[in-house]
Amino acid sequence: MAYRRRNPPQMQAATDSVVVATKSAATAVVPAAAKPVKPGRPRMMRQYDLVERVRSYNPDTNEDLLNRAYVYAMKAHGAQTRASGDPYFSHPLEVAAILTDLKLDDATIVAALLHDTIEDTEATRAEIDHVFGHEIGALVEGLTKLKRLELVSREAKQAENLRKLLLAIADDVRVLLIKLADRLHNMRTLEFVPPTARRRIAEETLDIYAPLAGRMGMQEMREELEDLSFRMLDPEAHAVVMQRLDSLAERNRNLISEIESQLSKNLEDNGMAAHVYGRRKQPFSIWTKMERKSVGFEQLSDIFGFRVVLDDVEACYRALGVVHTTWPVVPGRFKDYISTPKQNDYRSIHTTVIGPGNQRVELQIRTREMDQIAELGIAAHAFYKDGVGSPTELLKRESNAFAWLRHTIGILSESANPEEFLEHTKLELFHDQVFCFTPKGKLIALPRQANVIDFAYAVHTDVGNSAVGCKINGKFAPLSSELQNGDEVEVLTSQAQSAPPSAWESLAVTGKARAAIRRATRTAVRDQYAGLGRRIVERLFTRAKIEYADDKLKGALPRLARASIDDVMAAVGRGEMKASNVARAMYPDYKEERVARYGANAKKSLAVKLKLKSPPDPARSPSAIPVRGINSDLPVKFAPNGGAVPGDRIVGIVSPGEGITIYPIQSPALKDFEEEPERWLDVRWDVDDSVPQRFPARILVDNVNEPGSLAQVATVIAEHDGNIDNISMSRRSQDFTELTIDLEVYDLKHLSAIIAQLRAKAVVARVERVNG
Repeated sequence: MAYRRRNPPQMQAATDSVVVATKSAATAVVPAAAKPVKPGRPRMMRQYDLVERVRSYNPDTNEDLLNRAYVYAMKAHGAQTRASGDPYFSHPLEVAAILTDLKLDDATIVAALLHDTIEDTEATRAEIDHVFGHEIGALVEGLTKLKRLELVSREAKQAENLRKLLLAIADDVRVLLIKLADRLHNMRTLEFVPPTARRRIAEETLDIYAPLAGRMGMQEMREELEDLSFRMLDPEAHAVVMQRLDSLAERNRNLISEIESQLSKNLEDNGMAAHVYGRRKQPFSIWTKMERKSVGFEQLSDIFGFRVVLDDVEACYRALGVVHTTWPVVPGRFKDYISTPKQNDYRSIHTTVIGPGNQRVELQIRTREMDQIAELGIAAHAFYKDGVGSPTELLKRESNAFAWLRHTIGILSESANPEEFLEHTKLELFHDQVFCFTPKGKLIALPRQANVIDFAYAVHTDVGNSAVGCKINGKFAPLSSELQNGDEVEVLTSQAQSAPPSAWESLAVTGKARAAIRRATRTAVRDQYAGLGRRIVERLFTRAKIEYADDKLKGALPRLARASIDDVMAAVGRGEMKASNVARAMYPDYKEERVARYGANAKKSLAVKLKLKSPPDPARSPSAIPVRGINSDLPVKFAPNGGAVPGDRIVGIVSPGEGITIYPIQSPALKDFEEEPERWLDVRWDVDDSVPQRFPARILVDNVNEPGSLAQVATVIAEHDGNIDNISMSRRSQDFTELTIDLEVYDLKHLSAIIAQLRAKAVVARVERVNG
């Protein structure tokens, strides 16, 4: 029995006739969920009503348990009322009624009756456990929202509630079913909520709960949640779509009946008993398709669809043959979800043909069992039957949808903050799927618009982190290539790449890929800082002529308030902790000695140091930290206003949270750090001549104002294998323009050669290097 909206008794008979599966063309295309219900206050369901509803599908129900829960919840909520003025108890009762339509077990029905007692009454978890048992107590606790939680934003609170809900679902999937039924009833009564809260609740429903119901295969519930949200968020658009749908249904009434009749007769003539019925799409799905494809209502060709329900899988494929030999097939509109089910367990054959009256007819061919799962999803499993084990264990064995949910829950441990988790979950919820294959034939299901980066991480995190290229259907393609159904994807990897580029995060579509990239990037940055910190510490110990050993530092960790050696080294590398503090933690008698960096007297000013004709060469110092460039294993960057190149005498400045900034020794910017000697590092170039690498430099050029002068400057730089990274111009006078050019060169010799060639040009009045 499919669940449907419960109406006042006087409307029940009318509603019962408006079901999706009706054969009447007049009503078959109008789902019950789409029919508005007039505000009213139906008689509240009584104890025996609830018991009879459960008994109708579970003759072995525990009537005493249901009766006790009914009375307990009613007394606990007492005189509480809802915004509509109804007794508050009517809400958990309606939630329980929705779940009886889904044929759920006694524990789920009881938990639905009690789901607000811990949060909104004086009842406690201990009392629920004592009266109804630990199983029901755990279900109610899983549904209880976080209270008095101090969070920075509404999004963070929403994310924390979703996080707790999903963690509870990992223990018992029935928590999700109760929560969805709870949200459905709240949406049905949303008109009584204050206007300021309506939009927030509707947006949250459309963002999270409707897609979550869809991911669990509960299509009927998803459609009603979407319809109620759409009606609240954009009533004008909802009204327009509904008006168009009603008008179209009236015009095509006879055509729909004719298609149903012809389909049924053709299948019957071929020895197949099939249930055929028409169904129109819901207003929200039509509206989103119009927006996504930027088309008008008249351009949509699949507003009406027809379902063909048969006895078994073999009959489905025979029926497909009958349909395709009777009517022409629309190319590119065939999908076989029986052989390749969706992640939410949906199975069906989709095809589109040119039917009677040259109308496009979209068909879904499936078995009765598939039809039930397509509408009820994970709720189609009979949880109340004996011998099936716990509902969660049952779904682990039988449900791909629940496997996806457990995968999403796994992202919890990889998310740095609540908003990040919410982002990942929304990304996973919203997308339809494409199906791709590895070269060995393994099927990988991905969201629509996913690319090779997402594919690589779906195969394995290590494959994603080390991906350097790919082949799609045997041809080389960029890693950012969007994948299509049926693509065979080969990911090319390299052990030389231990971490992915951080820019990949903006290219990835799936939450798993984004989380893995973000985690790998954080790890790589942390490793860089830890490596820098270790070199700084070891350098200090070498200079102080004291022994360093990890074992000795491990014993000093409590004094440094760090959990591991890597934490200490990363803190030193980030500038959050001084290397001298590490030394004192290991050797309490250690005394730091301030040493002049570029002169014999530490008290001399930096200006004097910079005038020395032959300062000590850091390259000869065994404790100097080697600098290989911006792609090294250290967090290194170069002076922002001028850079530095091999051949320059250089010094490193540690900036908290930024790593090392490399300055040439003649840079006037070093004056700013004269009073902070603890931030100075001895560094040296460590450049591999066999692997050329460019470094940043900046030059000023006074250029004559005449046609082609800028081109001559650019040509000189290009001919000498320099690369212009940025250029800005300033008019100094009527005759001259000052060019500020950021270059990339190999070393000081290369830079000097470019400057010399520029000076030789007649259009160049002056060239000088900028030392930022």
